Amino acid sequence: MVGFQPQEGVQLTATEHAAAGAVSGAVSRVLFQPLDVLKVRFQLQIEPIQRQDSSKYWGMYQATRTIIKEEGVRALWKGHVPAQLLSVLYGAGQFMSFEFLTKLAWRHLPEEYSTKYRPVTHTVCGGLAACVGTLMAQPTDVLRTRFIAQGSVKTYSGGLLSAVKQIKQVEGIQGLYKGLHPALIQTSFQIGIQFGLYSGLSSIWQWMEHKPLGGPSGITQSLSCGAASGVISKFIAYPLDMTKKRLEIRGVEQIREEFGSTRSYRGFLHCIVSVFREEGVRGMYKGLSPSLIKAGVMAASNFFIYEQVCNVLKLRHS
Repeated sequence: MVGFQPQEGVQLTATEHAAAGAVSGAVSRVLFQPLDVLKVRFQLQIEPIQRQDSSKYWGMYQATRTIIKEEGVRALWKGHVPAQLLSVLYGAGQFMSFEFLTKLAWRHLPEEYSTKYRPVTHTVCGGLAACVGTLMAQPTDVLRTRFIAQGSVKTYSGGLLSAVKQIKQVEGIQGLYKGLHPALIQTSFQIGIQFGLYSGLSSIWQWMEHKPLGGPSGITQSLSCGAASGVISKFIAYPLDMTKKRLEIRGVEQIREEFGSTRSYRGFLHCIVSVFREEGVRGMYKGLSPSLIKAGVMAASNFFIYEQVCNVLKLRHS
């Protein structure tokens, strides 16, 4: 089970937890990157996500067909290299920090915080771990968003390192951290809830099956609890994710001109107010469908693969 388990005989090192997190993030990203491409395209579209002349995309099936027709099948994996780096860095930082923080909580807090109130402890530790992962991976998230956002006219055509150099020259090093404030708020809030829900749902699952709480998770348990925690947490925090994506292309809005209207936002609050005023409440939830599907399958995959890799690594110590 995810999180520090004092009753386990074998305890993995921080490096091993980081490696397990990196592997889980990398595998999940390869499988589900097309959902991320759809989500980002929907989030950046100013026009309504519905069938009308001004809207480039209005549904998952239509958007997928349009992208393949205009940009080729490989476009569904646009931004995959920075996205893969994002998954590896974020997965390593998040899971390593989470295991460290839950171990710290077990050592310094009363015992009930690691047993009776375990989901609450995991919510707080998950939120803090998400901040660590976000700080490590934010530049790769900016690069991923911009590669996905651009169409046939390439603003960033020379590859990953060339894009980094171009952003630093034009926008400074802070250009690689655009959208950091909403990213920290969104990830700490969403991932905190996700870890807390995963812990709580896993405990309920084990209680219903009359298994010891905090014991090893089965395949069905990991996938089911992971998917449920991913979908619920993403739905709650989604407006922050949409805002983050809009801000990550601030200053280079022209890269998606061929897809429709563009807007320039001065900052976090201005973006939220502008979207509400121009696009309504529904504007804050653009791209929700592919995002919820992605959140469910990614969370299930991440938790499951992470736990399986940890189990394999523990065999090395036995």
